[in-house]
Amino acid sequence: MSQSISKLVDNLPTNSMTVYMLRSLDFIVPGEWQNVVGFENTIRAVTGITDKHLIQDIGERAIALYNNPSEVYQQTLWLYQTVDRADSAIGAAALANKIGEKISFLGFLNQLTPKADTVQTIDLCLKLVVEAIAFCRLHGMPTNIDAFRASLANYHNESVIRMAALIAVDGLIPLGPNFILKAQSVLGQLNTAQLEGNPTFQNISSAIPGGTTAGKLGFINENFASVKGWMNNFVTSRNLTPEKIVVHLQQFMNVADSKLDYVAAFLDMSTNYYEHTGTQTVARNLILRAAQETKGKVKDKEKKKKDKDKDKDKKKRKD
Repeated sequence: MSQSISKLVDNLPTNSMTVYMLRSLDFIVPGEWQNVVGFENTIRAVTGITDKHLIQDIGERAIALYNNPSEVYQQTLWLYQTVDRADSAIGAAALANKIGEKISFLGFLNQLTPKADTVQTIDLCLKLVVEAIAFCRLHGMPTNIDAFRASLANYHNESVIRMAALIAVDGLIPLGPNFILKAQSVLGQLNTAQLEGNPTFQNISSAIPGGTTAGKLGFINENFASVKGWMNNFVTSRNLTPEKIVVHLQQFMNVADSKLDYVAAFLDMSTNYYEHTGTQTVARNLILRAAQETKGKVKDKEKKKKDKDKDKDKKKRKD
């Protein structure tokens, strides 16, 4: 069985390249994300509950729900982890490709690695697909692109910083200010063989709706088309540019090179923000459900106790 959700949340780093990067992006969604680490701390932060016994009951219920293979939580977290873990390979491939373009002696690398824009676009789009699938699973519905798009307006906490990071470090920095148009253009030319050759797609393909690879590519296109308006509004309403993001990154991280393709590759190889915030999102959803169920049991117990006390009073009156 996979590691317990309590251990996964306890083991989240308080300081890491990922945490520094996310903190540097706070200017995009001010005050939304606090890096809450530790399972008990998360229960307190999510529910506002301070009673030790109730926190313990909620924790035990959340762990039981996570460990139940018929529930969606383990598979959902696996998606967040898997879509992030190929990033180091993507970063290396993109960097090798850029070196190949700039240094003629290494030109053969162009033939061995995918085009940077293609691989970055697939990465961006697969992360959006995982987000759609995860959102729908955690809210107890089949994957529904319209429901996912509508939900984005209500994203908060770790979910909204994850989307801010997606747009900033998987969109604007590697693909430029017109990343939506560029990604759309790449998607339009993408064929099933290119998609099947992508290691991230290979890993998560079974979770993507569509049946065949062509059907799954259609779903990826449809999902991207559905959220591009929201992404465009997110960028324009905050006046985001690649340069502005790098300036903020430089306040927290040693990003000396202002060449954006190198920065993108460095971030890919040194951070795992989808897994980090995805763990926090799954934990939040688990805890909220566990709290609801636990409070329900507490209320039932209180009601039964009151009913018993009433019955005793009635008996006493009769006697």
